[in-house]
Amino acid sequence: MLAKVFPIKLKPGKQAEAEAVVEEFAPKGPEQEPGTLSFRVYRDPANPDYLLFVEHFADQAAYDAHTGSPAYQELIAGRFAELIVEFVEIDHELLVSK
Repeated sequence: MLAKVFPIKLKPGKQAEAEAVVEEFAPKGPEQEPGTLSFRVYRDPANPDYLLFVEHFADQAAYDAHTGSPAYQELIAGRFAELIVEFVEIDHELLVSK
């Protein structure tokens, strides 16, 4: 399993717009992709203009299919990308699961 974590700093005042894009994307992308095991996006009430994506994929091929999908290209690489200041992509491999 491949885990991806993305802390994302948004442009000031773009929280609501970014959240709307993510909510539009979820049923069109991750919910339709067999190799996407989970897609979670968190907000921090004490830290405006910030989102944290935590995603799990069956493998690298599933992640590549996810980022290559038309929904991802339109909504995340397109509209969402215009709303961010910066993001970091952190890969994790599962060590323990209970």
